[in-house]
Amino acid sequence: MKLSLSWLKDHLDTEATSTEIAAKLNAIGLEVEGMENPAEALAGFRVAKVLTAQRHPDADKLQVLSVDLGDGQPLQVVCGAPNARAGLVGVLGTPGAVVPSNGMEMRKAAIRGVESNGMMCSSRELDLGDDHDGIIELPADAPIGTEFATFADLDDPVFDLSITPNRPDCMGVYGIARDLAAAGLGTLKPVADAVHAGSYPCPVEIRSDDREGCPAFFGRVIKGVTNGESPAWMQARLKSAGQRPISALVDITNYVMLTYGRPSHAYDIAKLAGAIVARRAKPGEGVTALNEKHYLLDDSMTVIADDNGVHDIAGIMGGEHSGCGADTTDVLLEVAYFDPERIAHTGRALTLTSDARSRFERGVDTDFLGTGLEILTGLILDICGGEASEAVHVGAPPAGGKVVRYEPALAETLGGVSVREDEQKRILAALGFEIAEVEDHWAVTVPSWRPDVDGAPDIVEEVIRIHGLDDVPSVALPRAEGVAKPTATPLQSRERRVRRAAAARGLHEAITWSFLPMAEAEAFADEPLWVLANPISEDMKAMRPSLIPGLLMAAQRNMARGASSVRLFELGRRYLRGKGGASDERLTLGVVLAGERTPRSWQQGKAQGFDAFDAKAEVMALLEAAGAPVGNLMVMNEAGAQYHPGQSATLRLGPKNVLARFGTLHPAVAKQFDIDGPVVVAEIDLEAIPAKKGAATFTRASYTPPSLQAVSRDFAFLVPADLPAGDLVRVVKGADKKRIVDARLFDVFTGQGVPEGQKSLAIEVTMQPIEATFTDADLKAVSDAVTAAAAKQGATLRG
Repeated sequence: MKLSLSWLKDHLDTEATSTEIAAKLNAIGLEVEGMENPAEALAGFRVAKVLTAQRHPDADKLQVLSVDLGDGQPLQVVCGAPNARAGLVGVLGTPGAVVPSNGMEMRKAAIRGVESNGMMCSSRELDLGDDHDGIIELPADAPIGTEFATFADLDDPVFDLSITPNRPDCMGVYGIARDLAAAGLGTLKPVADAVHAGSYPCPVEIRSDDREGCPAFFGRVIKGVTNGESPAWMQARLKSAGQRPISALVDITNYVMLTYGRPSHAYDIAKLAGAIVARRAKPGEGVTALNEKHYLLDDSMTVIADDNGVHDIAGIMGGEHSGCGADTTDVLLEVAYFDPERIAHTGRALTLTSDARSRFERGVDTDFLGTGLEILTGLILDICGGEASEAVHVGAPPAGGKVVRYEPALAETLGGVSVREDEQKRILAALGFEIAEVEDHWAVTVPSWRPDVDGAPDIVEEVIRIHGLDDVPSVALPRAEGVAKPTATPLQSRERRVRRAAAARGLHEAITWSFLPMAEAEAFADEPLWVLANPISEDMKAMRPSLIPGLLMAAQRNMARGASSVRLFELGRRYLRGKGGASDERLTLGVVLAGERTPRSWQQGKAQGFDAFDAKAEVMALLEAAGAPVGNLMVMNEAGAQYHPGQSATLRLGPKNVLARFGTLHPAVAKQFDIDGPVVVAEIDLEAIPAKKGAATFTRASYTPPSLQAVSRDFAFLVPADLPAGDLVRVVKGADKKRIVDARLFDVFTGQGVPEGQKSLAIEVTMQPIEATFTDADLKAVSDAVTAAAAKQGATLRG
């Protein structure tokens, strides 16, 4: 939010400089993002009088002027403005000045052979308006030689503040002045308390048929107004806030909003038909807003309408066809209270932002409707003239007057600084809080303009920030003697190991949003999603049930920009529904491999893509780094509908504990994410990995190399064609746990010599002697154990 120093001083009686005010604003939590003075951009531009004006000898449209700057030494200036003439008082840019509109530096120059010592300026060149048909004409009595910024009262610093969402009271200049007064930087001036009784009943019926969306609708009619330009002082205020002056009626509503944080609207009565009503929009209704865009509405949105249809997207933006123009003579004023959640929902659904929306969705002052209407009425009558009707008050805003139990000692307990009770009372009273002492505590009544204050900690925050955050002492945390113990939990240690392992394997870490569009989230949801009631936008509405969608969108963006191979991983939380519908956040590792596994080359020809076995290799390596017992893992059925049938699996410890899912992405899902070619993905549930028994930290067993050479034997089994090879390898490895240290599949064969409906699996079994070399009897015993274990899976030795 922007405001000028003079605007602030309209409401704050202070002698503080702009620098002091900026420092105090930062100190009380109202961050100053920038401060600029328009006068600085106009340095070198002075009030000057044209003494003589003669035609340029070599150009019909140019004149050679003799210009007086009040020092008795006239300057020669070449000028092409049609209104340049002897006796005119205007603005001269002297050599060294920089033109604000284009950044050009003034210097002496010869124009068509005639020396020119500066430039007579137009309003556009000085960024003071759009007029460029001629040079600025000042009053004849303007002091010659004076700095133009000083003469035009442009020496007025502008503050650019970043207002946090919890401070709707500071979305107006008056609220900022109140905070500064409480901080001891001046005295707050009271709000004008004028009441305009009205000389006739309001001729337009006003009502609210949507008391949830619009609990209160105050309004009145003013007849006989003249909608010309707003006063120069008001235009200056609006320009300092970054607003473009439009017309008196529009400027007045904007001025009241920026001054008091109270949005309002003025309708041209000539463009209305029948009663003006706050109601729900009807499905299919639409309105063309003041930004000249057409919006389709639904019945979740509150609108202001008449008998002919919608005129206003309530609390966000008015309609184009009922706005006030130069020919407006009679107006209807609207000062209403709209439900913040309804406004936020409507704005997100329509992707429509406005100054009014930013205030209504944060929460405007519920007790300022009547006063706001009177202030608005008074300004219109003073500037535009006319005659006001009686005010109409339909409904009532939500009741304020929240009372909070507060103990003064909490300022030191929670805030870390001791503040005297009388000082706390002064601060709270200056901020608008009312205090009643009740036995051992205070009953603090929260003012209507502070919807963010809910409890005692909020009161502490108000006291401490006004007293001075810089006065809170820095206190070091106590530290135990000796060597500090590790602070990372086992899960945090596991997370660090897995992150390092993934990076070491050539994967690039990505950080994606925890929120997803509904369609992308539903593609990976196996249960109802968690949907935000107040999302940042419609595209960030669902809490992610999986890390894969965010990684897929990141992969698509990279591939769309020319990346031939994408290898991404992310460590983060996914949000599921636990027992009884409670939230269950799971620390998860997601992996996406897309594009080319190996690059194209003249040696290999066509590039190779990733397949499900690449995903399995990554999962196994990362699980081992996480400390999972990879030797005991079971490869089981399909990973889910998001995966390509027959090209995915899960890794489990037992039938129910799923540690990981991996495989090739289903082509339909890949198409939904706009990715061409096969994509393989994997997801590891790091919280499903069992902790090491008897140890709080991950440690590797000490390495003791065997003293005897290992022995390997190959076995070929005939098994049913649908038997997973991993099941057979697992039972073979467990046939003799003392002697067998490893078993691996090295061949799969079907065809000649293998019965139909079966396949041949060749497994290499590695045995390790410990105390003595294996005898033939030992090897036969192991072979018999392997054959017996395989037989339980329906496997027979191949002859």
